[in-house]
Amino acid sequence: MSRRRWRDYETRAGRRPVREFVTQLSEDARVEVIAAMKDVKDNGLVAARHVRGEIYEVRASSAGMEYRVLFATEGRHHHVLLALEGFDKKTQKTPVHLIDLALKRLADWRGRGGS
Repeated sequence: MSRRRWRDYETRAGRRPVREFVTQLSEDARVEVIAAMKDVKDNGLVAARHVRGEIYEVRASSAGMEYRVLFATEGRHHHVLLALEGFDKKTQKTPVHLIDLALKRLADWRGRGGS
């Protein structure tokens, strides 16, 4: 059994952007995104795609749409999978501004002591 676990980034104001993204999806899309996240939890980074630096992405598809969740590993043994940003993928490449946002959220999370 995997020791890895998902956590989602929370802003200083208490918003949880990835949770908000997932809950606004259709039921079918939500099931696919959650299944893809479970695959990464169970199988590690081999089930994800490296994007840049410490940022990886979970990839899911539903009804012809592509969905992504950007995340980083945290913890002494990299057992925490920190979900930083979720989005509908509309272009070939992951938008740079979303990667930058994920890096900014990771720095904020670390700056607040990983809370």
